[in-house]
Amino acid sequence: MQRIAIDMDEVIADVMPRFLELYEQRFGKRLKPEEYWGKKVYQIPGADYIRKAIYEKGFFRGLPVMPGSQEGIRELMEQYEVYIVTAAMEFRNSFEDKYDWLREHFPFIHWSNIVFCGDKSIVQADYMIDDHAFNLERFSGKPLLYTSSHNVGETRFRRVGNWQEVMAYFRAERR
Repeated sequence: MQRIAIDMDEVIADVMPRFLELYEQRFGKRLKPEEYWGKKVYQIPGADYIRKAIYEKGFFRGLPVMPGSQEGIRELMEQYEVYIVTAAMEFRNSFEDKYDWLREHFPFIHWSNIVFCGDKSIVQADYMIDDHAFNLERFSGKPLLYTSSHNVGETRFRRVGNWQEVMAYFRAERR
């Protein structure tokens, strides 16, 4: 079976609503998409507050699930070995939060198919779906860049904008 490595944050876990909520709590206004589109969240004025929140226990635990990701991964698992590969070493508390989040929202993924790492260049798979181009640069398989506000200017990789596009890609690959 071919193997798919799937990133967690901004691919199956929607981080942006939490960032927007924190910004609104701190500054009393909701950011409009044009204020953050094309930027990393840390480039938004005043976002140092958000950066600090990422280190707090519970930040990653309450993230919403990306629409279509649960159904998509279930379907992919019928034809592929699927691994969730997430960087969890930079933010100490994210490790436990992410594990608990995956157990709650993706209980059908076996614990042995969850990879917590720092540098994803060690990952050996046929496909990788990630929102960060730097994780795809040294990947030897077929990279898929999952659209996120911070990567809209990136043009080096095949792009998927949502889980419907992910599934269309893999259905076409099987033909």
